[in-house]
Amino acid sequence: MERHNWDQQNIYGGGFHDGAYQRKTSKRAVTDYGSSMVQWMRNRQPRYKGSPRVELERPSPSYIADMMPPLAKPHNPADAIPAKHLHSSLNKARHAVNVVRWTPDGRRLLTGSYSGEFTLWNGTAFNFETIMQAHDVAIRATTYSHNEDWLLSACNDGVIKYWQPNFNNVKAIQAHHDPIRGISFSPNDTKFVTASDDATLKIFDFSGGVEESTLTGHQWDVKTVDWHPTKGLLVSGSKDHQVKLWDPRTGRCLTTLHGHKNTLSKTLFEPSRGQLLATSGRDQVARVFDLRMMRDICLLRGHEKEVSTLTWHPFHTCLLSTGGNDGSIFHYLLNEPNTPANTTTSIPPYDSADPKNAPAQTIYPAHRLQHAHDMPVWSLDWHPLGHILASGSNDRVTRFWTRARPGETDCFNDRWHIGGEAVEMQGTFDKRNGKRSMREEEEMEIEDEADGLVDQTMPSRNQATLPGLPGLTLPNANAGSDGTSVGGLQVRGGLPAPNNLPPPPIIPPPGGIPGMDPAKFAELLASGKLPPPPPPPGMHGQGFPPPPPLPPNFDFSKFPPGLFPPPIPIIPPPSQDTGTGGLPGLSDNPSGGGGATIRRRGPLPSQQESLKMEQQKGKYRPVR
Repeated sequence: MERHNWDQQNIYGGGFHDGAYQRKTSKRAVTDYGSSMVQWMRNRQPRYKGSPRVELERPSPSYIADMMPPLAKPHNPADAIPAKHLHSSLNKARHAVNVVRWTPDGRRLLTGSYSGEFTLWNGTAFNFETIMQAHDVAIRATTYSHNEDWLLSACNDGVIKYWQPNFNNVKAIQAHHDPIRGISFSPNDTKFVTASDDATLKIFDFSGGVEESTLTGHQWDVKTVDWHPTKGLLVSGSKDHQVKLWDPRTGRCLTTLHGHKNTLSKTLFEPSRGQLLATSGRDQVARVFDLRMMRDICLLRGHEKEVSTLTWHPFHTCLLSTGGNDGSIFHYLLNEPNTPANTTTSIPPYDSADPKNAPAQTIYPAHRLQHAHDMPVWSLDWHPLGHILASGSNDRVTRFWTRARPGETDCFNDRWHIGGEAVEMQGTFDKRNGKRSMREEEEMEIEDEADGLVDQTMPSRNQATLPGLPGLTLPNANAGSDGTSVGGLQVRGGLPAPNNLPPPPIIPPPGGIPGMDPAKFAELLASGKLPPPPPPPGMHGQGFPPPPPLPPNFDFSKFPPGLFPPPIPIIPPPSQDTGTGGLPGLSDNPSGGGGATIRRRGPLPSQQESLKMEQQKGKYRPVR
């Protein structure tokens, strides 16, 4: 026990451990929802019986063990407001994060970057898991199907790719010739809709990837689109300041909602009931429309710059989160106006005498994260359980936010709320130590990414193997210049190289060979008439002497059967026009006719080459 404690002390404090120096590692924040879910499962009861009779939470750390998930409190949306910063994740090669999307099971977070890369982050410890090059250019939109079996991604080239849950790319289609800004599945996952900078929306059949209809009506770039969770209804927002509702069956525009005075950035149906529609734009305002009244009922104010994105809580229909171009994240409660002092409180249209003509109710943020990011927030997404909010920004950082635990008050006065300078002035934040801890977190992320990439590296197809032992590589055959392995089974000394491998000696069996006179066998050994075994195939001229000729009049019949192995057939070398070892019917040329073919993955073209190809086709148009 003392040795274990000493090792732990040296690991976390820096020092030598097992002959190697290990630097001091900071604690990693981990959020496990298991305890809260178990607590709810033990105490829950049918909805018609009311809320479970448990003791109410009080601002004391002793009540942390009694926390419930947001799903257990349908009438308390304020308890689900993510006011606490959990973790900041960033790649080794940093690029702007355009899209953040939780996997349907909530175990990982998928981010799409400006470089066209997919990155997976762990949903509990928030560490790096894997990275892959999904597109050649910036990823602009992603969406999961409702049955959780497919993922669609769209990029600046107008290409849509189909992905399985294991991120196996099975299909790619050229949907538009301009950047795609939005994509959404139909309720039954048989179709999906796209919005593009070419001022059109297109509906595709998912199974065949075939375009079914094109919706025209916007006068400028279409920046966002969403399909109603249960109905055949589409909503789109454009650069022409208009919000349009469409019938996907006929392609007809049902109505146009006027209210925004600048470019629309996001339009999103409420996912639980589908009765509300939220929109945001560059006019520093977000609006909530009631589809039953076809008018705006809430006006969300508070942002000092453009509202770049928004998202609904998965369970609480009155909790809406927005992200701004100044890096702020605001949380609104639609049933609480939170009117500031010296401001007149407005009433909702439902409570007025004339609901159709009454002005929309003005709502102010229930909670503000004024310094959540340093640059515009491009994407927000809630965990499927509703306890963690992920944000992606142009500052190339992905951040995780969660609700404060009972008794925690320091999180409301940190640098994410009041800024780094204010926190440093009040003495709760040391700038030097803050930079050091940030640097340590970045180093930890880089190490996690490096370890993950080493674990996922596939063994080389052309690595040398020992003759006659498939799957066992030669010593140091797959080692890099820095001594690291790139896959395959390693041999630790004891197996010499084939050039220095001596022929195996002939060891006579004890007591001679069964069925043969021992004296005659000893006479053969003494006379040297017993031939040595042949060398391994293909080793002539590589350190092995040629086999000696058999003595004249050598008779194999004098020896019992099975003493000498049968002669090894000589396999002809592969021809120059085949790359599969001379196997008949297989060719490396995928376009060749006859027989089966083998597909080889070629290198992806660079962005400059893709740009030149598009310019030659005349399909490229600058992004506005």
